[in-house]
Amino acid sequence: MAPGASAMLADEPSPFALFLYLALDNRRVSSDISMCVKDYPPERPDALDQSRDEQGTDPQTARTAKLGANEPPANVEVSCGVEINEARAGEDDEDKKRRTTAEHLHYDYEELCSKAFTTADSNIPPNLLQFSYSFGYDCKRRANLQLLDESTLAFMAGNVLVLLDVRTKEQRYVRSCSGGGIGAIMTHPTKRYLAVAEKGELPNIIIYEYPSLRPYRLLRGGTGQAYSFVNFNREGTFLASVGSAPDYMLTLWDWREEQVMLRCKAFSQDVYRVTFSPDNPGQLTTSGSGHIKFWKMANTFTGLKLQGMLGKFGKTALTDIEGYVELPDGKVVSGSEWGNMLLWDGGLIKVEICRKEGRTCHAGTIQQFALDEGELMTIGTDGACWDFETIDAADCVDDSGLFELEPMNEVMIGRGVSLSSMVKSSVPDSTFWFAQDSNGGIWKLDLSFSNLTHDPECLFSFHAGAIEGMDVSGSSHLMATTALDCSVRIFDYLSNKELTTIRFKQGGTSLTWAPHAVSSGEGLLAVGFDDGVVRLLELYNPQRLRVVAGISRSGDAELRLKQAFKPHNAPVTAISYERDGEMMATGVGAVGEVFMCVVGGRYEPIGFISVPGPVQGLQWAPHSHERNSLLVACQTGHVVEVEAPGLGGVSAGSSYLLQNLPIRHFCFHSIRSRIERDAEIARRQVVKEKRKKEREERLRKVKEASREPTEEELQEEEGGYDSGYLYHCKFSEQQGVDPADRRDEPFSFLPVQGTDRNPILSTCFSPARRLLLCGMQDGSVRAYPVDAADAAPGAMQAYWALNLHDGQGGAVRQLRSSHDGHFVLSAGADGNIFSLSVVTEEELEDALRRGRAAVPSPCPSLEAEPLALDIEDPTAYSIETAKQRLELDRLLREAELRRQDRRKQLAELRKRFQALLQLNQSLPAHARLQPTEFELDSCFREEADRRTAERVREVRRELAWEEERHRIGLQKMQRRFWDSVVCDTVTVAAFSSDHKLSTYRLLALSSMVQELSERGPDTQAGGPSTEEQQAATAGQKDVNDKTIKAEPTDVAAVLVLERRYPQAGGSKLAGRQAEKLRKAAEKAEKARTKIEKRRMEWAELYAAKPSKDSEDPEDVRAIQLAAENLGDFKLKTAKDFTVPEHLRINVEKKKAQLLTLDRQIYQKKSEMNARVQALRDSKVELISQLRLLSHQLQALQGRLPPEKRRPPPAVPTMAPEEMPERRLRYTRTTLQRYAALRAEAARDALSLQQEEPRDVLELLWQEIEEEEERVAKEDVSPRDHGEPGTRTAGQLTELEQEVLEVEEIRNLYLQDVLLKQCHFPPLSRALSSVEMEEGMCRFDAELRILRAEKVGLDVQMKMADLRHVTLLEELLLLNDFQKRETTLQDRLTARGQEEKELRETSPQGNGWSATLKMEELKQQLELKKREIARLQEREKAIAASFQASLGENNKFADFLTRVFKKKSKRVKKKDKIGTDVEEDSDEDSEEESDWDDDEEDEGSEGGADALNDSVCPPNCDPELFENTLVLREHRLDVEELLAEEKKNADALKKEKDSLAKKEKIVQSSLKAAEGDLELFNREKQQKFNELDVVVPLRLHQIEFVSKGALHAKLDSALVLNASALGRLHQRIRELQQEKHQQGELYRQARQRHAQLSLDRRGMEARIHGQAPSLGLEVRCEQMMMMKFGKLVDVEAVQTLSGSRMLEEMRQEGRIREAEYTQELRVWQEKVVVARQALTEVTREHTERLKALNSLLRQQKELEEKLNARHRKMGTQFQGHRQAEEEERQRLQQLIQSQMGEMESLRQEIRVLSRKGGPVLPPVQPCSAPVAAMSARHRGHTTYGHTASTNHGVEKTV
Repeated sequence: MAPGASAMLADEPSPFALFLYLALDNRRVSSDISMCVKDYPPERPDALDQSRDEQGTDPQTARTAKLGANEPPANVEVSCGVEINEARAGEDDEDKKRRTTAEHLHYDYEELCSKAFTTADSNIPPNLLQFSYSFGYDCKRRANLQLLDESTLAFMAGNVLVLLDVRTKEQRYVRSCSGGGIGAIMTHPTKRYLAVAEKGELPNIIIYEYPSLRPYRLLRGGTGQAYSFVNFNREGTFLASVGSAPDYMLTLWDWREEQVMLRCKAFSQDVYRVTFSPDNPGQLTTSGSGHIKFWKMANTFTGLKLQGMLGKFGKTALTDIEGYVELPDGKVVSGSEWGNMLLWDGGLIKVEICRKEGRTCHAGTIQQFALDEGELMTIGTDGACWDFETIDAADCVDDSGLFELEPMNEVMIGRGVSLSSMVKSSVPDSTFWFAQDSNGGIWKLDLSFSNLTHDPECLFSFHAGAIEGMDVSGSSHLMATTALDCSVRIFDYLSNKELTTIRFKQGGTSLTWAPHAVSSGEGLLAVGFDDGVVRLLELYNPQRLRVVAGISRSGDAELRLKQAFKPHNAPVTAISYERDGEMMATGVGAVGEVFMCVVGGRYEPIGFISVPGPVQGLQWAPHSHERNSLLVACQTGHVVEVEAPGLGGVSAGSSYLLQNLPIRHFCFHSIRSRIERDAEIARRQVVKEKRKKEREERLRKVKEASREPTEEELQEEEGGYDSGYLYHCKFSEQQGVDPADRRDEPFSFLPVQGTDRNPILSTCFSPARRLLLCGMQDGSVRAYPVDAADAAPGAMQAYWALNLHDGQGGAVRQLRSSHDGHFVLSAGADGNIFSLSVVTEEELEDALRRGRAAVPSPCPSLEAEPLALDIEDPTAYSIETAKQRLELDRLLREAELRRQDRRKQLAELRKRFQALLQLNQSLPAHARLQPTEFELDSCFREEADRRTAERVREVRRELAWEEERHRIGLQKMQRRFWDSVVCDTVTVAAFSSDHKLSTYRLLALSSMVQELSERGPDTQAGGPSTEEQQAATAGQKDVNDKTIKAEPTDVAAVLVLERRYPQAGGSKLAGRQAEKLRKAAEKAEKARTKIEKRRMEWAELYAAKPSKDSEDPEDVRAIQLAAENLGDFKLKTAKDFTVPEHLRINVEKKKAQLLTLDRQIYQKKSEMNARVQALRDSKVELISQLRLLSHQLQALQGRLPPEKRRPPPAVPTMAPEEMPERRLRYTRTTLQRYAALRAEAARDALSLQQEEPRDVLELLWQEIEEEEERVAKEDVSPRDHGEPGTRTAGQLTELEQEVLEVEEIRNLYLQDVLLKQCHFPPLSRALSSVEMEEGMCRFDAELRILRAEKVGLDVQMKMADLRHVTLLEELLLLNDFQKRETTLQDRLTARGQEEKELRETSPQGNGWSATLKMEELKQQLELKKREIARLQEREKAIAASFQASLGENNKFADFLTRVFKKKSKRVKKKDKIGTDVEEDSDEDSEEESDWDDDEEDEGSEGGADALNDSVCPPNCDPELFENTLVLREHRLDVEELLAEEKKNADALKKEKDSLAKKEKIVQSSLKAAEGDLELFNREKQQKFNELDVVVPLRLHQIEFVSKGALHAKLDSALVLNASALGRLHQRIRELQQEKHQQGELYRQARQRHAQLSLDRRGMEARIHGQAPSLGLEVRCEQMMMMKFGKLVDVEAVQTLSGSRMLEEMRQEGRIREAEYTQELRVWQEKVVVARQALTEVTREHTERLKALNSLLRQQKELEEKLNARHRKMGTQFQGHRQAEEEERQRLQQLIQSQMGEMESLRQEIRVLSRKGGPVLPPVQPCSAPVAAMSARHRGHTTYGHTASTNHGVEKTV
């Protein structure tokens, strides 16, 4: 064992058998057990007690070291998106550089490929065994089929790559290089290279050149253990690989340069597949267990990275994804476990694709996708071809996420075929594909899907799955195998050919070739199966059978079932024949059971034994053993030795269990820990001695160097547990211990190299016993050389090994050597079968030249033997179960016989007791025994009665449920079949003819039809649709919302008005003033209400006012009608037909039409049924009258002698079909009779074996009708009431005879009368015979008339039924379309709602519409542009001002210009906070950096001699410098404002553009939704057009003639009503008349339009005062000025009401005014006294004035005289006269103005006198003339005057 190696820790110890030499794993015991007592005598138990020597190098490690010798593996950094094209660890500087590999460089295959391993110094030849042939195919692996050229297929088989020629069926092999197996293969797109990714420790990818098969490139370090998939890109330049556990590494290779481009971990679970996108370079996809991942190669600043995005399943269930395909547009279609396809877009599932009605696309997982020539093919258990464009554009139409699609083509390969991968033929334009069948086949498929398509062809067939059983013939080179694929195959491994195959319904689990002792020809096989059946198969050569004419024999071998028996109910795991071939033992793995059978012409069971655990292997003792015993190895570690039973020891009891057989047990107890401990102690002792010597040496050196020593710790190592050793065991002598408690240890052991982690699973010896062949868990085969004379293995150190099967899942289960020892055959869990040749190649070729293996000849009686019966039912009884069942049946039969004997005894006793009772009854009464005397004890009878009552109650309780069930069932039947029938079929027959009339069998209307009838005609087809109702509801809701929104304002107004009402409580007003105030408020409120009502009416009027561009509604309707009925309209069958809005139909409308039709049909049928039933009732009344007369006739004829009785007429009866309700009338007698007839019919059916028993109900109704007819006949037949008298004619007197004669004559007359009435049934007793006949004829006539009407109604009903069928078909179509229509309609509604919201409210939700917002933004943007232009002009003005200030020839012009243009750093105004400052910070920094750069540039330009621009230079005008600084500040201010305005303008423009873009998007979405709905309606209409509508026509109705003859086909004919055609012709004439009328109306409308225009202009002139007369508006304003002195709101004035505060203040003023008046009177009295005094003084003063006046008059006269003299003297007094004239004119004007003012005041007084309340005085002051006059009047007059106010209060001025 290699140092550092450790085995897996086992849960249970490994079992072992007596003298068994095997290296065991931790759970299994090999099924091949070799035992020989003579070879292992007791005196040599120490032959195996050898210590373990130093182990050699393991072959796997050696190969890994060899392959890694050229270049060590790179250190792999497992991180997503990290570049790995870095230096590899351990490489030199030269190896770090990327090298270019020469195109001609190739590797040596012999140096790379794995070879056989031999231990060192073993002298074992390397070519001990040579690989010969591969018989298997690992069909369960993914993508295990590749096409190299048109005739060569490549697939993996364990450790070899098989190249199979399809034509010649020859195989070539390429061995793996690692020896651990091959993980994946993939061909180059050019088919020139083949990539082989291997398994093992740090496996490689080898690129082989084809067809030379030389290793071209070697890729190292891609993963740690194994590759799971590899793939080239479309161009073949790159290779992608995915590793398996534990790293799951995704690696991208530049394979020509052998360089890794990118690498990262793909996922944390198994990754099944990786592919490059063929149309999108740089994109990859991986899928696997529960995931799919999308990768992209992205260039970043650190290099090329690989970025992955994991697909999110969302609502879809998580699934493993086996296959997928990348679409050209970047989408990916993948499969799922349940068979549907998933369309991925952007890492999310866009839609799940299924078939119609939710069916899955495939019955199981979709394994592969192929996109070929625009068609998408999916591969699963079945194959399908899909429309690529439909899938690419697929989208879900509802919330389910499903998209239904049917495949274009579909091909079923066959039963039991499950395709997993396909490759297309390399021939150009070929339609052939090669397919891998996971059930063990390779198929060739023709996928042209045409009439010339070839049938699928199975090219090769193999086992599917692990090989469960394999054995070889003992006399020929034949091999038999079986597996769980239900097949048994025979191979000729000499000629490498499969001979024959036989299949069963269950899988095979074990197989043994019968030895020569059992079958002399060795053509018998025993095969165990999964259901516990063992089948004996006979192999023979059919060519050696007797030739029979007409029967051709083909094939070299055939298998024939000889016998089948079932010893177990679980899978058979082991079969073994006894050494003499007399017995066979079988074991099962599910339960511990071993069954033994006698071998012979027919195998007979012996019995079975139970063992402590599941059986793993069986081995009979060889002839060298003294006892004939069977060794049973169990999986639990137990080994049981049981002695063979006798051949005649078949159990005769109820079970086959064998008792009292000698059995020995051995339970393996692990000694591995002790072995390891002893080895460790020995190793430590050696190490201790070695270290002691080293320590002494170091101490010596330390002492010499004068320093302290250090301590070292022992490094311990723990190994595995049981595997790795060969144990020697023997049975203990103490066998009395319970097997479950046994702990037996082996007495010796032998270490086996390299089995610590790789246990041995199967072994066999070569025929010469020179080699011990071992099959290992890692798929390798080992050969240990042994001494032929001593079968005991040696030290088990030297061996030869070769890796054959897969290193991970190809454990070798069976290993066999041929009878001649020239071949070794191995079968593994990977489904592969390999043959190895022991001879040299020359010897092998000689053997092949000699021929093929010999097949046994058939036995002579083969053709005469009958075919053996097979056990096909997996639930069939086993041999043991069948025997136990037979024993149980026997016991039941015996119990039944005893029960019958008891019953016979009881019957005999009962019979004797009845005889005694009869004897007692025959005795005289006094001698009879009373019944009570027969009772031995009354308690017995009472107890019997009590028990009987209890049993009756118990029976009733038991039958209660059944009774209730039948009662409920009867109710359900009545509800289902009778309650739903409104009227059953009633047939009414005529009296005198065969005419009959039947009613309709009418069922009750459904609940939906009844609801439709209750709702009325509004909900019928013509009513509004659901969408319209929803729209109306929404509109009503909007109106209600608006009303609700408007209500608060009105309520507020009402509250305000209520607050204005005067309150009585706490008021200072008197009752009259308060009442007056209240009335004023009420009046104001009424005025306000009236004004509000008038305003609303005006608003409604203006709202209803059409715009200038509006049209007359009548004209609009007429235009719409013309547009709908005129023009070039497409037929409904046209492809571009657009379905009008009113013709669009949905499910609700169609249901309404269907229900309306049902209701109409129901009404028509109900009316007809009512009339027929009324006619039936009249017939019943007639027959009842006739029966009454018949009874009277019978009574009358009873009094007549028989010879004078006339035969009565037959009374008509009602037929059963006329009274169908009688069948539902039943009594208990009827039910009892029904039960009796039913029992009788059952007895007849049993006795006569009738296939069709009679109908019991029909028999019952037939008996009832016969009984009624018999009763009717008895009623009609005359009853003989006896003679009138008992005396004879001779005994009567003459008078009596005369009376009798008179009575007889009268009776005869009455008889004649009654007979006439009976012949003519009357309608009433008073009717005469003529009226009776008329009534009868009238009934028949009514029946015939009603029958004729019903025939017409039948035609209508048939037409209605046809219409009903059409509507139903349309409804079914609509149901299919409903989901999509609802989705599209919802989408359209949502888009319309978005548009509505966009138009009504802005996206910001501020209540503005987007349109208004757009207009506002346009206005703001225009203002901003104007502002920007203004600022730019201002900036130009500042620049011009600066240039003007410089003047001409200013030597400081450059300096001042630089100062003026300098961008100085300015402190920004902190008027913006929050996000604005943050947004502007970056721009400020950029601007500052720009300024800094400018300053640096300017500084660099100026150099050191530049002037300081912050200081005025000398000789420069300081005012000019200061002016420049001021202008610069102004310029900077303007620039800041300009930048701010531009920024704002840009923001407004962006907002405007965003709104416009959003509106455009909404419009396009709405248009797209409308287009989708239109396309959907068109598709729906086309589906409607495909429906057939039946139109019955008569020949004269067909006018589709050509040249007087009907067309042969009416496909292109148009069906329409003749009346409709007439109306069309009439409509043409009407349209011509309408055209003329419309022209006349147009002329009149133009004239009326001109007149209305004139009237409108006149009215406008009248309103606005533009007419000669005064305008209404001007007059209104003048009246306001006259009344109020200003322009006021008349409505506000009308709504004014009294104010309580004002009124209270007025009341308070009145009170104070009264007080002041009283005080004023006092003062007035004082004033009167003062006035009197003043009067006296005034009188005196007046006298004095008079005197003065006279003096003045005198003076005036004197002056006049003087003036006259002066006038004479000149014109010096002319100016004085002119002034007087002017004064006079002025006074006249003043008088006129005062008169006008007085007139206006009078008018105002008159207006105010007509109003009901006070009016506020005008605010404007008095007119200027009045004021001027008053001023002048005050200036010229010394007397005071009074001015009148509106309130009547006089004030003294």
